[in-house]
Amino acid sequence: MPMITIRYTTPNPQPHLRPQIAALASQLAAEKLGKQPEVTAVLVESADPEGWFIAGQHPTAAGLSAFWLDIKITAGTNTKADTASFVKATYTEMEKLLGPLHTECYVLVQAVDGDAYGYGGRTQNGRWAEAHPSLPSNNDRLLRQF
Repeated sequence: MPMITIRYTTPNPQPHLRPQIAALASQLAAEKLGKQPEVTAVLVESADPEGWFIAGQHPTAAGLSAFWLDIKITAGTNTKADTASFVKATYTEMEKLLGPLHTECYVLVQAVDGDAYGYGGRTQNGRWAEAHPSLPSNNDRLLRQF
């Protein structure tokens, strides 16, 4: 149930990339982080190249694209190796879509407490408790496994 937000800029406007970027983000979240595509939300926004600066310069002026990806997941559901794999794959695959990238492209994996994050009006820990009524709902170790 991650929420993924991606902003990107390219030397030449390419709004047709939005569906491809959204599909890629959802695919990588499933493959690298084990997230279910049917509950993955993705917001893709094209940024004005004149508004994107790295070290005071527009990356697009050097013929480079740039992106920022922010994904929110439930804390305790992934390992450091999972997130490192996701970050690496995201950079590699985004470069295939956007063309040459500035090295200062960022991926932020925010692991959020299950009591502070949810969808459909229910928290992740609330969903876990409903799915496991015979287990103690106050066991943080068990909740993190969900």
